[in-house]
Amino acid sequence: LPGPVSHIECFDISHSGGKDTTASCVVWQDGRMNKRQYRSFLIREVDGVDDFASIAEAVGRRYRRVRDEDRPFPDLVLIDGGVGQLNAAMAALEALGVDLPIAALAKRDEELWLPSAAEPLRLEPSDPAHLVLRETRDEAHRFAVSRHRARRRKRNLSSQLLSVPGVGPGRTRTLLNRFGSVRGVQNAAVEELQGVLGPRL
Repeated sequence: LPGPVSHIECFDISHSGGKDTTASCVVWQDGRMNKRQYRSFLIREVDGVDDFASIAEAVGRRYRRVRDEDRPFPDLVLIDGGVGQLNAAMAALEALGVDLPIAALAKRDEELWLPSAAEPLRLEPSDPAHLVLRETRDEAHRFAVSRHRARRRKRNLSSQLLSVPGVGPGRTRTLLNRFGSVRGVQNAAVEELQGVLGPRL
């Protein structure tokens, strides 16, 4: 790396059999996690289970925006995964014309994969750099899973409302925005529901 690292951004993917696929981007800055800078992406362009394409979409969307808004790039991009995820992220950066230091940290053996390296870098578990990378990767995983579960819950709640005759996607969104949850809809007074849906429905 050309200089000391004070800004790392790490990506991970979470999904349930390819549904509600969510990517996380967490930020390690000046020695600590900067939660205000975290971002998550609902993957839109990938059908089914494809972690490589999902990583590429998230990395592409993140750094297209950073580039277009002329914001600072990280000192290091870290990908949760192995060679496949690393290559997918590198292809996304290349398509943007953005050149950033990048690596991937595989969970199974905690090996660090670097661009164009035939073998992974195996750091000692107690190595301070390895500890920082693992902490950042684990946080990206935690954040991806939590955002994925929240989206899955919201979809499941919506499906309960969609089973009510006369309630479609638009009215489901309206009800959830107004009452916050299916339980909120269930507990609403008739007059409140009439105010949202009209007296007939």
